[in-house]
Amino acid sequence: MLKIKNLHVNVGKTSILEGFNFDFEEGKVYAVMGPNGSGKSTLAFTIAGHPGYQIEKGSLRFGNEDITELSPDKRAQAGVFLSFQSPLSLSGVTVFQLLRIALGKKKDPLALKKEIESVAKKLGIKKELLERSLNEGASGGEKKKLEMLQASILDPKLLIFDEIDTGVDVDALKKIAKYMHDNKKGKTYIIITHYNRILHHIKPDQVLVLKNGKLVKTGAAKLAQEIEKNGYERYI
Repeated sequence: MLKIKNLHVNVGKTSILEGFNFDFEEGKVYAVMGPNGSGKSTLAFTIAGHPGYQIEKGSLRFGNEDITELSPDKRAQAGVFLSFQSPLSLSGVTVFQLLRIALGKKKDPLALKKEIESVAKKLGIKKELLERSLNEGASGGEKKKLEMLQASILDPKLLIFDEIDTGVDVDALKKIAKYMHDNKKGKTYIIITHYNRILHHIKPDQVLVLKNGKLVKTGAAKLAQEIEKNGYERYI
């Protein structure tokens, strides 16, 4: 699905990622963990193509395409989706309007509306939230569920969730995790998190640990449990 080779990334004059190598496979869930400042969000933004993150060396291959030089919109069209830590509000724009613009003429407006309502019901999103400006007056958990809804409708191949468990109560977390589990066929999930909360509800196929911009440890789901119990130092 996504092959990253010898990736070095700078933000301004500061080196953040140094020699990151990994192959993310289709149909699997990956957890990316590490202390603050370890490069987790930098990895997410770099995959998505954020212009503020400069690739100094290395490559990203998504399927059969080299996306190293592609713009963010081209990567999104290819099937890359990034959910932000703190989703922004869009005054005057509902989630339906946003998705209609994003999809262009790919879906009939009535069919799109019905699909949004169907997914919202599964995620436990109140109808009134769908009718408001996107994320306005929404709690942390509601915003993250709305991000999951957008990802579902856009139907990307690679879904990156940066701290989707932050500010989310246990009920919302369970719904998000269940939706991920039920809809992972043909997709790859990368969950970036400081904690093991969401991983109690969706088991990762592999856990990656970053420290100072380097991949220092990989392991099965049990690794996340050990980190939760003992911290990072003994594994780094």
